Amino acid sequence: MLWKLVRHYGRPYLGHAAAVLVLQLAAILATLYLPSLNADIIDYGIARGDTGYIWSVGGLMLLVAMAQVVTAIAAVWFGARLAMALGRDLRQAVYQRVDHFSAEEMGRFGAPTLITRGTNDVQQVQMVVLMALNFMVMVPIMSIGGIVMAIQEDPGLSWLVWVSVPILLVIVGVLVSRLMPLFERMQTNIDDINAVTREQIIGIRVVRAFVREQYETDRFHDANAALTRTSVSIGRIFVLMGPVITLVLHLATAAVLWFGALRVDADLVQVGALTAFMQYLLQILMAVMMGTFMFMMFPRAIISGRRIGEVLTTVGSVEEPEVAETPRDRSGTVEFRNVSFAYPGADAPILDDVSFTAPAGKTTAIIGSTGSGKTTLVNLIPRLYDATAGEVLLDGVPVTQLPRAEITGALGLVPQKPYLFSGTIADNLRFGDPEATDEELWAALATAQATDFVTARTTGEGEAARSGLESSVSQGGTNVSGGQRQRLCIARALVARPRVYLFDDSFSALDVTTDANLRAALAASTDGATTIMVAQRVSSITDADQILVLEEGRIVDRGTHDELLETSQTYREIVDSQIREDELA
Repeated sequence: MLWKLVRHYGRPYLGHAAAVLVLQLAAILATLYLPSLNADIIDYGIARGDTGYIWSVGGLMLLVAMAQVVTAIAAVWFGARLAMALGRDLRQAVYQRVDHFSAEEMGRFGAPTLITRGTNDVQQVQMVVLMALNFMVMVPIMSIGGIVMAIQEDPGLSWLVWVSVPILLVIVGVLVSRLMPLFERMQTNIDDINAVTREQIIGIRVVRAFVREQYETDRFHDANAALTRTSVSIGRIFVLMGPVITLVLHLATAAVLWFGALRVDADLVQVGALTAFMQYLLQILMAVMMGTFMFMMFPRAIISGRRIGEVLTTVGSVEEPEVAETPRDRSGTVEFRNVSFAYPGADAPILDDVSFTAPAGKTTAIIGSTGSGKTTLVNLIPRLYDATAGEVLLDGVPVTQLPRAEITGALGLVPQKPYLFSGTIADNLRFGDPEATDEELWAALATAQATDFVTARTTGEGEAARSGLESSVSQGGTNVSGGQRQRLCIARALVARPRVYLFDDSFSALDVTTDANLRAALAASTDGATTIMVAQRVSSITDADQILVLEEGRIVDRGTHDELLETSQTYREIVDSQIREDELA
């Protein structure tokens, strides 16, 4: 998977890769040529006392060394540009894929691991590409070239090469084989610590409300300790690898000096050739060592590439239709035909054979106990999920056959958990219509009963102070109350002016007076549009044209408020329970 990612996303940068390879080759040839020149100076220049020869060969060595430095720097520069561009494209690809995931894929992966896969995992792939570009050419050519040059200098000592290199490779192979499972565990540990941290930050109010700081601190400590243990285990192997490789290098150097001195004494080799042989042997071992460090990064990058590939190859359960249809009549009629839905892995469906029609221009309310499937039913209309059986139709066309742009343009959803993005109030309201004017924003706020608190709202101090529509909103809307957040989300839907309004228990945080005023204003602002409203409070739906009573995923009763009071035992129980609660309050 790692190779597939690099091959696919690195294709536009083949020119940079070719430049890196050419420059690396030039740098390596220069590096291999230097010991030979040094041997010539020792054996012919110094031995004969020929100063002119020393200066001429020394000048050539200086030029070769300068060329080696320049080409090496240029190779690293091109390699860094390629690796960074590859990382950028991978992050973009992961983000775009996640952006098209349905709620089902988001639930299957989870936010923490998706964050890790789009950041840390991409960084691992990016780093291994950079290392590969810097060492992929250097390691084999320097190893092979060093062996050839070393044998050329003194064939009698070549056995030292064939002994030291395999010993080093065996040691490295054993250590790398132990690193692979540790790196895989490390990425999982990072997922866990991201999950705990994100959960604690989002739920900090709940943690403090129930005085669970110590419990959450212990949870983070456990996740942190697991990551630390894995990191320490990896560190131990890295720490062990350094001395072992250094020991092999020093033993090889000592062997060259010992056996080489005997050959010099026997006049079988010159001192300059022995010096060059030792330098070539060190170059060979250093190349093997650098290749080792590069291949040590491969296990973690392979794991990361596999995790990235899982995201990029996941096909969303909600995709654009191959042959899209366009509704002839854009009136806003919503119809459910024998719809059933079950969450992946669930034992039983949450919705079972649901059929109803929400007529254009009318208000359809849905009420039922917690867990009866109200939110799931609403989520099927904008295709946050797709029905597992039956059809959901918008203006007579199944939503699975409509383009996503057609669905989103027709619907205005206010979710059960209202969410605001970081920015200003105006930025959040213009999510519904980027071209909306300030007058349209204020009109939507007036309908949502949010004018007063938006007008009085001021954030920042001094020159950075901003008020009204330009006042800042923190991520998730945590710097406004729950009721204010709901009203801003309602205003955001109103700005879009859709054909169908979906209110998923969107008035639960409002007091009774604000609820009544908002519903009265909505009746005028949404005149002619279809409204589907999920509610827990009976008083919010008494004026609905049609009320659906949902119980255990089935519609058990339907009708107006007055009709259901006479015919529906379940509805009367809901009304009676809320009347008693009001009396007790």
